[in-house]
Amino acid sequence: MDYPQRIRDIREDRDLTQQQVADFLGMKYQQYRRYESGENEMKASHIIKLCEFYGLPADYILGITDSVKE
Repeated sequence: MDYPQRIRDIREDRDLTQQQVADFLGMKYQQYRRYESGENEMKASHIIKLCEFYGLPADYILGITDSVKE
């Protein structure tokens, strides 16, 4: 699974909107939407913030592993 799909699935599983996640990351909705659609590559600093926000390891968020254990 690629990371745009993974970050969308995680967000939806937690019943969050794209706007809520964009607000947490300090960006506009449109920018975050482009990350989830795969139009733009997400910056490392935003991936780190998502890891902290969701309490998940980067390998899981990036789709490298399907295990949420570090």
